Amino acid sequence: QLQLVESGGGLVQPGGSLRLSCAASGFTRGYYAIGWFRQAPGKEREGVSCISHFGGITNYADSVKGRFTISRDNARNTVYLQMNSLKPEDTAVYYCAAVPVPYLSRWCSMLTNDFGSWGQGTQVTVSS
Repeated sequence: QLQLVESGGGLVQPGGSLRLSCAASGFTRGYYAIGWFRQAPGKEREGVSCISHFGGITNYADSVKGRFTISRDNARNTVYLQMNSLKPEDTAVYYCAAVPVPYLSRWCSMLTNDFGSWGQGTQVTVSS
């Protein structure tokens, strides 16, 4: 079974940066697309970004385009989300999720229903 652990959250001022990490362990053999999601209080979980297994395909929510960058290091079984120019509306619990994909798949998703493995989340608070 694949386990995911997020880290890197915290309190940051508006305009600041954070880098989130999503470390995979357990059954890491195989190929996985990864998604980053977030959930603010009283709101539904929403897709933020995703990346295909070999990193050739990435996608971003309109609200974070140009500010967030997703990347992965498969040798370290880790996916990153670099978040720049943070805004108060970015405040949320951030989750990463994984879904198995075929070899050489050029696919990723930001739909929660596509993912079966989830981390516990890391809190990001953007406030002055």
